[in-house]
Amino acid sequence: MWTADSFEQDVSAGAWVHEGLSRFADGHRGTLVGDVVPPVFEAYARVFPPAHRRTGPAADEVEPITWHEVAEANGRTAHPLMEWDFITTATSLGRGQPGLWDESPETGKLDGPTARALIAVLTPLTTTPDQCWFAIWEGNTILDDVREHAGRMQAGWMGMFLIADAITAAENWFRTLLAPNLWWPQDRAWCVATNIDLMASYVGGSRQCVEAILASSELEAFEVGPEMSVQWDSDTINPRPKRS
Repeated sequence: MWTADSFEQDVSAGAWVHEGLSRFADGHRGTLVGDVVPPVFEAYARVFPPAHRRTGPAADEVEPITWHEVAEANGRTAHPLMEWDFITTATSLGRGQPGLWDESPETGKLDGPTARALIAVLTPLTTTPDQCWFAIWEGNTILDDVREHAGRMQAGWMGMFLIADAITAAENWFRTLLAPNLWWPQDRAWCVATNIDLMASYVGGSRQCVEAILASSELEAFEVGPEMSVQWDSDTINPRPKRS
């Protein structure tokens, strides 16, 4: 459980993030991969959190459904820039498609199984798994009680608060309302970005890192580049959704 003392006063560990995001920005604030995760890495992956289909009446009686499955069932194409609204034929947001999916992926948050799978891939790819940084967007209302006590780092156009912890803590953070929006190890071997406005997460790292993510049977991911769009209408392959 976090307290006001959990947050760092010295946020200099995040200076490289702001430097990278700011250097890349050129009038396209928040619209490209390089605006979300620092564009300083060899390769990048886009990780898709699953939708869920209910298997029973209890809240936890669900099974994950991949974006590939939804796209295929709806005659859509799964590709790196696919957007959720473009691959589902649900006519109203949040309605679901009976027999296919009932709960859409969450925006701005990694689900527990995806976080666990990502941690398993990333842990051996850093020399500092016990020294990681977790940055949380300052606009999260759960942080109201700590604003006057915590240091504030800038990450591109977003202000964030910083917590130091081991990589194994990432899963616990994603189980709470205090989900990190950026996290990276001390050696900066990789960086994970889960933007508050996006369903998918983005990971920057070495070629080996991205290949390991793509090869994981527990992760749904595509390789992307820093110049690719993250906008809701970036899917130019599937038909634009019609909503009632």
